[in-house]
Amino acid sequence: MKTIDHTSIGRAKTLDEMLDITRLSRAQLGIVAFCGLVAMLDGFDTQAIAFVAPQIAHHWNVSAGDFGAVFGAGLFGGLVGAVAVGRIADVAGRKPALLCAVVLFALATLATVLVEDVRTLILVRFITGLGLGGALPCFVALTAEYAPRRLRTTLVAGVFCGFPFGAVVGGAASAVLLPKIGWQGVFVVAGAAPLLSLPLLWRFIPESAQFLMSRGRADEAARIMTRVFPAVRWDGVSHARDEIKASVAELFTPTRATGTLLLWCAFFLSLLLTYFLINWLPLLVARESGDMQNAVLAVVVLNLGAICGCLLIGRTGDRFGPALVVGAAFAVGAGVIASMGLIGQSTWLLFSAAFAAGFMSLGAQMCTVALCAAFYETNLRSTGIGWAVGVGRIGAIAGPVIGGVLVGGAVDQAILFPLVALTSLGAAAAVFALRWRLYASAEGAERPLREKRKKMNPRLR
Repeated sequence: MKTIDHTSIGRAKTLDEMLDITRLSRAQLGIVAFCGLVAMLDGFDTQAIAFVAPQIAHHWNVSAGDFGAVFGAGLFGGLVGAVAVGRIADVAGRKPALLCAVVLFALATLATVLVEDVRTLILVRFITGLGLGGALPCFVALTAEYAPRRLRTTLVAGVFCGFPFGAVVGGAASAVLLPKIGWQGVFVVAGAAPLLSLPLLWRFIPESAQFLMSRGRADEAARIMTRVFPAVRWDGVSHARDEIKASVAELFTPTRATGTLLLWCAFFLSLLLTYFLINWLPLLVARESGDMQNAVLAVVVLNLGAICGCLLIGRTGDRFGPALVVGAAFAVGAGVIASMGLIGQSTWLLFSAAFAAGFMSLGAQMCTVALCAAFYETNLRSTGIGWAVGVGRIGAIAGPVIGGVLVGGAVDQAILFPLVALTSLGAAAAVFALRWRLYASAEGAERPLREKRKKMNPRLR
């Protein structure tokens, strides 16, 4: 790693300056990496029930349809967890809230091994969802608050890629484990992995220095920043606004209300789209082509496109402005999704369209959380992210249900996919509107500083 030039960056007045004037340190990279690890474990655990549901249904001699309530319970738990733990993280701190969420979903996952009926499984998956949803606003806030503004979207998007990556790893692991140790073994692995990672998370993820400053704990913040940036002196100044209290009401003050509603709209529509495609694309492909193998591979290609799109959209967003790039990706993705109803039985066109839809619309959806992290101040960041993700979870629940109505109604695919594409177009409109309103909303009090420095470090354009 290159050494830091002490003569040019040996002293920083504020936390933001310290982050902006230095190269990424090993400690920063470690924070991002371990937040990404939590996201990956979260993604694995979230999808674990889907991987093993067929074997559980066979073992218990129950209908596969009974698992609709099981899947819904996990999503609803994620909604409640994101909102509740996000609020706790803005009061008690990001690190303790994150560790508690990890412990909760790890123990609940291990407890799944003892379950013997669907009703108890619904309860256990709800509790698991509380931890899974609760971890998200914590690690997103931590990543954003240790990322320089020039790389914030890239790093937050990169961490968020842990979700689909964890699902891919979990799928591969489940395929190996299920024949050997059964569905219980999958939950043992999914629960033990986060517990084993706890010592590493405790050691390498510090509390947010910006959060500590907002709580008047300057000495603790200084010790952490000295560890993260040993070569830079900090004057102990923060831009955190101490008068802001973490509450839902603060999300709807005159300067934030419009932005909050636009973010909620973008999260709701984009997650509705994501879960519709993930759940119904295999069936729609199989119904059109009769090839089940291609139906499964289409979802794999969709997720691969999402990972690639998330990384590239995030990096491009840091250069040209994340709101502009994310909005454009949603808009282009809408066109791609609308065209999927005209593909017919061409395998090459199917995979190309699935990759492009994942790259644009799903990649943009994963980058939307970076917009949320940038929109809210330190004292509101986890609360704002938690509520946005919670509203998005409502869309995630609605997506498969709406898909069932459309598919059950035998809507022609040439009509169905353009209808679904409207959700991506709506998300694009919400993000573009957010871009126009940004400077008059969540950080209005910091606008003079941002205007003065935006040429060097644009936050959102």
